[in-house]
Amino acid sequence: MNDIATDRLTLEPLVAAHAEEMFAVLCDPAIYEFENQPPRSLEWLRERYSRLESRRSADGREQWLNWAIRLPTAELAGYVQATVHPDGVAAIAYELSSPHWGRGIAGEAVCAMIVELAASYRVHSLTAVLKRTNHRSLRFLDRLGFVAATHELHTRHEVEPDELLMVRDACSR
Repeated sequence: MNDIATDRLTLEPLVAAHAEEMFAVLCDPAIYEFENQPPRSLEWLRERYSRLESRRSADGREQWLNWAIRLPTAELAGYVQATVHPDGVAAIAYELSSPHWGRGIAGEAVCAMIVELAASYRVHSLTAVLKRTNHRSLRFLDRLGFVAATHELHTRHEVEPDELLMVRDACSR
């Protein structure tokens, strides 16, 4: 994995050494309004990041790509991630601490990741799953060119009834 630089940020391949800084980012209660919960402990997060350094699922079929979002101030703002499937489809996710919402950082980071996925990992299609009530994330994905998937895709991806699957071509926009 490479560092990815844009005008306002750098995406750094996520490693165990990011755990301490990311723990503070991920303890922001605002980011858990719709799902998930903060990491159990700093040690738990460090171990998780250490396992993710393999960049592969246990069976080796999927690539697990995770980048920390570094701002010019040297502060970490969050992360972007992609699970790249053998068929060229990548499931993406992102998380930013609330002080960084609404500043265009997430869009810049996700767009930079998408360019890298298409160029270096032969990704042609993208998916993202979110809670139907998460209107902020829905608006964000809409701005990035994602659209709601068909009912058939929701079924095939085993999306929960309270979730929405969004899709996009990796080379569009």
